[in-house]
Amino acid sequence: MPAEFARHERTVICWPARSEIYGTRLDEAQTAHAALANTISGYEPVTMIANPHDLLSARRACAESVEVVGLEIDDAWFRDSGPNYVIENGELIATCWQFNGWGEKFVPFDKDATIASRWAAQAGHKTRKIEMVLEGGSLNVDGAGTLITTEQCLLNPNRNPKLSREQINEKLCRELGQQQVVWLPFGLALDDDTDGHVDNVASFIGPKTVIMQGCDDKNEPDFVRCAANIAVAKDAGLIVREIPVLPFVVTDGVRATVPYLNFYICNGAVIVPVCGHDADSEMLALLGEYVPDRDIVGLEIGAILAHGGGGIHCITQQVPAI
Repeated sequence: MPAEFARHERTVICWPARSEIYGTRLDEAQTAHAALANTISGYEPVTMIANPHDLLSARRACAESVEVVGLEIDDAWFRDSGPNYVIENGELIATCWQFNGWGEKFVPFDKDATIASRWAAQAGHKTRKIEMVLEGGSLNVDGAGTLITTEQCLLNPNRNPKLSREQINEKLCRELGQQQVVWLPFGLALDDDTDGHVDNVASFIGPKTVIMQGCDDKNEPDFVRCAANIAVAKDAGLIVREIPVLPFVVTDGVRATVPYLNFYICNGAVIVPVCGHDADSEMLALLGEYVPDRDIVGLEIGAILAHGGGGIHCITQQVPAI
């Protein structure tokens, strides 16, 4: 499985589809998805998947350079419902894992359970179905044989209750071509929807080199959780770069985190969720030091995506270039 920072053929995003998670803010969420697609399209091709009845709205909101295709979906978190791509013998293969709505929290999810293979068929990609529940946001790879994940998510009994940690470890290594799995203990404390996805707390930027989310408030549970994650990563032999500030927002009475770490690395840029926090500029500059060869682009769509249950990384999926 190539690293996210490897060259992409394109990015795939989905148009917001589950109105109940955004309520009266659905239009705001759609505007945010279009803004992200239009931004990424300045660096690489982008495809927007939309339900057939949303095609016109998506087409109007997206730049002409963004391809819009009609496929039925339940939700818009394509990082989790879409395929995880591997390259085998020079051939691109979409690995299509089982999807169960994040432990059957959000129903229906039958359309999202098949969107990985339907998208791959639309794109002309070879597929391989894998009999294990897995979301793309629960893992990240360095392109050199190391995968990072969280115990909180992959060992949750609402995913694969009949599989042991050792069996999950072996399946990840075999199907995604990995030699080592680094098991962080935690996701973020408020990440109840995904049971602690790793893409809120860790992202590889090079072989054995990972940026990790810290927390600067000792009164927050994430202060201890993020510190524990960083210690585990270092013990596993990883080179750790830290983003020390973790913003929180309240939208319509609901408190959520907006981790800078939920960024997306595309060709030539890192697209980062920001929310108007006092540390936004400083953290973007710090990311620029960690990833000096790409543009660092802050998009102030973090609050609305967090209100829906995720971030920029959660709504994107890269198709690697061969």
